[in-house]
Amino acid sequence: MKIINKTILITGGGSGIGYEAAKLLTADGNKVILVGRTESKIQAAAQSLANAVAIQCDINDEDDVNKLFAMISEDYPELSVLINNAGAAFLYEHGENAGAFQKATAEFATNYFSVIRLTEGLIPVLKAQPEAAIVNVTSIAAFAPGAYLPSYADSKAALRSYTLSLRHTLAKDTGIKVFELIPPLVNTEFSKEIGGQQNGMPAIEVAEALIRGFQNEEYEIQVGQTAEFRKYYLSDPEGAFVMMNQG
Repeated sequence: MKIINKTILITGGGSGIGYEAAKLLTADGNKVILVGRTESKIQAAAQSLANAVAIQCDINDEDDVNKLFAMISEDYPELSVLINNAGAAFLYEHGENAGAFQKATAEFATNYFSVIRLTEGLIPVLKAQPEAAIVNVTSIAAFAPGAYLPSYADSKAALRSYTLSLRHTLAKDTGIKVFELIPPLVNTEFSKEIGGQQNGMPAIEVAEALIRGFQNEEYEIQVGQTAEFRKYYLSDPEGAFVMMNQG
């Protein structure tokens, strides 16, 4: 699939993987719509790119999302790619007074439920294009959870399951291709608390893998050590869990 001269919406596009992807996509002549909760952040990101616009939207807020749907239908009816990149994570371990319910609720709201609402609402626009795609950004933790990010891993496993079902269903009667981008730990502002600066791969390398995945129609884009880890997980789930939780 060629991603050239298309209009692309990226959630969480103000930094990290989303912003690096936006840089590569605009360099190829695409128009990118950066969506984020903090207006100043996404405006600054959009202004640094050649062909980008910023739309402030809290993807967990129903009114905001409905306004986004109306704006896309009115101003960007040519939208052909949706990249669900925004994420939320809490570093903690299960146990007494962990606040797991509150943390899991917030993570699932951003990482899972918002993706379903946004995707379903934009499918009519995507279906109208001769070629369209949806990208859901999951995680290596979707295969085996890190116990220090328990409900984040849960939400990404749920998102992976949704992605598989969505791909199967949309393949029946639409031209929408559904991709899953599966990175390992990445060096972003998002991952500072969990060691991303020390041990994460550069966000630009994840973005480059996404572009290659588009070009090769590689629907499961396993970045960095993800492919090797997934093979290990399939052969030895218990061993993979132990590896994920070393240290």
